Amino acid sequence: MATVEIYTQPWCPYCERAVYLLTRKGVPFQEIDAPNGSQARAEARQRSGGRTTAPQIFIDGRHIGGCDDLMALDRAGRLDSLLGLG
Repeated sequence: MATVEIYTQPWCPYCERAVYLLTRKGVPFQEIDAPNGSQARAEARQRSGGRTTAPQIFIDGRHIGGCDDLMALDRAGRLDSLLGLG
């Protein structure tokens, strides 16, 4: 199974949606609390090539993008193989 990291912030509906999808798929993931101004948020920005929005999602160290990117991968049928599910 893939290693999944997701940088989130409180009260973020996109973060909740991404976490829900990963949970529904039964994928273990590390959720990293990264509110604006935090060291974790700076790390997410650096790792993602400058993206400032939440969530930022990484699968096996590879930047996937945000919630919309995760959902698009799922709709295209490509997410399960990245997660090691298929």
